[in-house]
Amino acid sequence: MKSGKICLALVDDHQIVIDGLMSLLKGHEKFRFAFATTHPEEVIKKMGETPVDILLTDIMMPQLAGNVLAKQVRETYPAVKILALSMSGQGDIVSEMINDADISGYILKNIGKQELVKALEKIAAGGIYFSEEVIVELQRISQRRRENKEAHLTDREIEIIRLIEKEYNNKQIAEALFISERTVETHRKNIFRKTNTNSVIGLVKYAYEHKLI
Repeated sequence: MKSGKICLALVDDHQIVIDGLMSLLKGHEKFRFAFATTHPEEVIKKMGETPVDILLTDIMMPQLAGNVLAKQVRETYPAVKILALSMSGQGDIVSEMINDADISGYILKNIGKQELVKALEKIAAGGIYFSEEVIVELQRISQRRRENKEAHLTDREIEIIRLIEKEYNNKQIAEALFISERTVETHRKNIFRKTNTNSVIGLVKYAYEHKLI
């Protein structure tokens, strides 16, 4: 942290996002940018050349996904704090990044300067910061997982749900899974009972809502 300033690095595959974020923090007394790049595969090397306190990383990048980059950074530079950026609060990815990369925060790209500064200050001080929309999505994910656990769906039943969603009939499911049609029918009855649904449309809706497909 040179000159008492918090040293930032920024990676996003859209230059306009980089320009916008750098403009928001330009001249700020607490922050300075070590580097900003549209090439996530360069980040590890650049960090070796210039010390960084906080990495702001996009999530959806074609060259290297943000969750993968975050894990690499955590393994190579464990002292660097990671703040994820996204257009939406994608709960599954957030959960994965918390578990695998121990990220310090996750914010949406539509936030203003005040919230961005608040997030960076809190993270630099050793805290965590998640946008309100992200917290709500994490709560939804947690609720879905609880409901799936309470439903006690087996791996085989989830396989069958996915085939039902693809419009497979009982005979096709039986052939695909190398089981009898009678067994498929038994599984279907158990699936409808466990998910409290009574139609294929209702089941597929349940499956989408609970991220089974």
